[in-house]
Amino acid sequence: MPRPLTPPLPPCAVAAQSVPCSRRRGPVACSVVQVYSRSTMWSRQRGGLKPLRCGVEQLRCRRREREAALRKARREQQLVSKRLLRDEALEEAEEGCVAMIFGEAEIQQFLRLAQRGTEEKEREGALVSLRRGLQRPETQQTFIRLEGSIRTLVGLLTSNQALLQLEAARCLHELSHSEQSAVVEACLPATSYLLTYLSGHSSDFIELCLYTLGNLIVESEAVRRQLLPQGIVPALAACIQSPHLTVLEALGYALSQLLQAKEAPEKIIPSVLGSTLPQHMLQLLQPGPKLNLGVAVEFAWCLHYIICSQVNNALLITQGALSTLGLLLLDLAGAVQRTEDAGLELFLLQKQPSLLPEGLWLLNNLTANSPSFCTSLLSLDLIEPLLHLLSVSNVVSVLVLTVLCNVAEKGPAYCQRLWPGPLLSSLLDTLAFSDTEVVGQSLELLQLLFLYQPGAAQAFLQQSGLQALQRHEEVAQLQDRVHALQQTALHG
Repeated sequence: MPRPLTPPLPPCAVAAQSVPCSRRRGPVACSVVQVYSRSTMWSRQRGGLKPLRCGVEQLRCRRREREAALRKARREQQLVSKRLLRDEALEEAEEGCVAMIFGEAEIQQFLRLAQRGTEEKEREGALVSLRRGLQRPETQQTFIRLEGSIRTLVGLLTSNQALLQLEAARCLHELSHSEQSAVVEACLPATSYLLTYLSGHSSDFIELCLYTLGNLIVESEAVRRQLLPQGIVPALAACIQSPHLTVLEALGYALSQLLQAKEAPEKIIPSVLGSTLPQHMLQLLQPGPKLNLGVAVEFAWCLHYIICSQVNNALLITQGALSTLGLLLLDLAGAVQRTEDAGLELFLLQKQPSLLPEGLWLLNNLTANSPSFCTSLLSLDLIEPLLHLLSVSNVVSVLVLTVLCNVAEKGPAYCQRLWPGPLLSSLLDTLAFSDTEVVGQSLELLQLLFLYQPGAAQAFLQQSGLQALQRHEEVAQLQDRVHALQQTALHG
């Protein structure tokens, strides 16, 4: 069975680099923290350092602008991300075979043999040789310049011989992975057939078609313009009911590529929300023995792009997005904290490090600009479970604290719901961390609590909060905020 290649790529890698399947995003710690770290405005004034308490709205606007810019940069980085699906058995069999650069005459010979060879083995072998050559950009350029080449390949794709069909699809997949836009545009005549084959019976072939479509969709507006009226959204909605995990993961990839398009909020996301896709995505994110981390990560990305569009977030809430996500976070955190086997923690937080941060990232997007989402978070009693996640990792801690800041900045009524409870003791624990991102986010949350919740500063002093701050007084990135918070706690 063909399986994606799996070398990870850090999210802060060069944007123009295309990434082999199956994880195009790799560990997300770097960009998640970067995107969602928040910095409070501080000012040196007479009498010491003081926070700009009169500029709460200004602070809010500045933070939102910064996060929007960083999200846009990350989204644009992801737009050039592609997957390369290759059969492991074929890779092993062809080990040591160097991909050759072919000229027009050789390409024409391969196509003639594939069309008119006397034996099926001969025809299949010609396509295998062509596929290897198409791994080279020079051969790709020669191929698309050759008159009738794509038409011939599409003809082989639609043949009634399964092996020829599969090899033709693999050739198109190599072309779809190209970094050259002209090569991608040349594949346009094949897209409607790839879409048709999503309703086929071979899970391997469907998986290959999905990854190929995902590569083409993200690069070409012309491809998207052709596929939308041809019914790509209903086709994907039918695919999501597949029992095959490889198909579901490939589907999540293709859908996330579609949802990233610049025209998605107007032309794509309304259709997706109007289909059965959201309900099925949420079902696939339900915690339990059937949860597959690879599939869950893909659909967490899909939900992320939908939420960021702000098209109809209320619909996702009514369908249970917030409660599903909260239960999933609790389940994952509980699995890490309960296990005595370090291998499970390694699996969750290193091999699949993105699932828990992605869920928190989604919560951040839900709560950043919406008091109603913050109210839902409080009503579902998710604050204390979120606090339990502070012990999972520094990355997770920063994201949890960011979500809590989103709630606290909505004003006194929200801070009152956060207080009393375990929040203060949890924040005092985070001040013992050495990670400056975690401590900085804790300082911001404390500042919001001091501002909006009467008695928070006094309780902080009574529980030795000043002593907890002292260890960070000489840390360059933190000392201004530490001194300002000390002044606020002592003098209001």
